[in-house]
Amino acid sequence: MDKPKVVLGVSGGIAAYKACELLRRLTESGHDVRVVPTASALHFVGAATWSALSGHPVSTEVWDDVHEVPHVRIGQSADLVIVAPATTDMLAKAAHGLADDLLTNTLLTARCPVVFAPAMHTEMWEHPATQENVATLRRRGAVVIEPAVGRLTGVDTGKGRLPDPTEIFEVCRRVLARGVTEPDLKGRHVVVSGGGTREPLDPVRFLGNRSSGKQGYALARTAAARGARVTLIAANTGLPDPAGVDVVPVGTAVQLREAVLKAAADADAVVMAAAVADFRPAEYASGKIKKKDGKEPDPIVLVRNPDILAEISAERARPGQVVVGFAAETDDVLANGRTKLARKGCDLLVVNEVGERKTFGSEENEAVVLGADGSETAVPYGPKEALAETVWDLVAQRLA
Repeated sequence: MDKPKVVLGVSGGIAAYKACELLRRLTESGHDVRVVPTASALHFVGAATWSALSGHPVSTEVWDDVHEVPHVRIGQSADLVIVAPATTDMLAKAAHGLADDLLTNTLLTARCPVVFAPAMHTEMWEHPATQENVATLRRRGAVVIEPAVGRLTGVDTGKGRLPDPTEIFEVCRRVLARGVTEPDLKGRHVVVSGGGTREPLDPVRFLGNRSSGKQGYALARTAAARGARVTLIAANTGLPDPAGVDVVPVGTAVQLREAVLKAAADADAVVMAAAVADFRPAEYASGKIKKKDGKEPDPIVLVRNPDILAEISAERARPGQVVVGFAAETDDVLANGRTKLARKGCDLLVVNEVGERKTFGSEENEAVVLGADGSETAVPYGPKEALAETVWDLVAQRLA
């Protein structure tokens, strides 16, 4: 089979060196990659490096190899165009249809999915002009990944850092797998919770669960690849931040509730994949609970945590908001799932069987997605991203 053809555009920012790692991941995973840098990008990484890593000649000019019409052919033949890093200047040129070099010409002739991974200083990203350009590109169907938060050039820190190349690769892989040029979640804001809450007993102990957060992260990555603006409420996962996702770390069920309610205020969909503790200790011991010789420990009194899924289902933050819950069951899976769906009042409930060696911590999952309309959608055992795709398919249908 022919290798998928990917155009890697590189614009002139200090993060250009990170695109080498993205290029390596794309080529090693079987993609035919053509690198198209801007002239300013070559100040950071030379043409020889791009040629050696991609196996293709590198040019910035429309005047090179004119007989092959590269400014037209490169974009026409591509299965995916990814621009990483995408500077403020590049986003502005792309939004306004300028074509003064090979990369901007390629963007205009591409009829495949296009992904931008911005990298710039926080003030530049937040400027109204940049935000309007990003909104324009997203409205036209491009996937513009949200920048990461972290160390920038010099001593500056903030939002504007290029996401990890491994995570950008995951977005590219998902976009290519879908093979559509019009992301079905573009213009949507979705909230996903993932991981497991922890309820402190004392400074060193807590009540928790086995959730790894991998399913929630798969949901977040998949939604970003489908064009959504994604807020991920992450409870104790230890996983790397997905590219293009705003991550809000939390610890307890109460903290998760506060974060979800805040993020859901303008969300089109909320997917509650986190394993939220039903109970928490009534009292927190300020010092480590000690063993006492010859005595049994004092009983731990538990109190109920808030039912976040039922709360957001009953009080939708906006009309038409779609709410999805997850139900981890150990027996009578579908019967318990139907009962829970009715009690919670959500639109969809993802029901799966869990246990010591099932689902938690695994890369795979299987489930049945129950709908409030009586529907049942079975998802066979497979990668968690496959379940994520099915969930977003069902959400997109309801949003439409």
